Amino acid sequence: MFLGHVVHTIDDKNRLAIPARYRQYLSNGVYLTKGADRCLYLLTQEGWSKLSERILALPSLQPDARRLQRHFFAGADSMVPDKLGRIIIPPALREYAGLKNEVVVAGLQTRIELWSKEAWEDDEAQADAETTSTAAAFALLTDQSGSLGI
Repeated sequence: MFLGHVVHTIDDKNRLAIPARYRQYLSNGVYLTKGADRCLYLLTQEGWSKLSERILALPSLQPDARRLQRHFFAGADSMVPDKLGRIIIPPALREYAGLKNEVVVAGLQTRIELWSKEAWEDDEAQADAETTSTAAAFALLTDQSGSLGI
């Protein structure tokens, strides 16, 4: 569903235009929340429901579970993109992700991540350097016999 990445600019009214190729999936409304790695997650209603169910299923008597619940729910916001496909990024979420002017809008199949351009470039450089070892650790590159699985 969501693939690729582009750099867009936040305007002086804290609005960010969602890439046109993503808009058809977001016209009924979106959820914006803190993500992992100091980025923001932009989710469809279905994606938000799935994430919410998994987070709510965590044992709330455990401190780490409560922290995750607070992280994802306390700052979340629901919204409907305007007719030009723009959403307003609330100040607290902009600050959390360090979003200033240029924002990377990255499609990750089931969600969109919003990154500051600088943080995206740093994370991408690290990922490029570590992808082979990370994929091997998750056995993504080999099948059960040890042969290349792709």
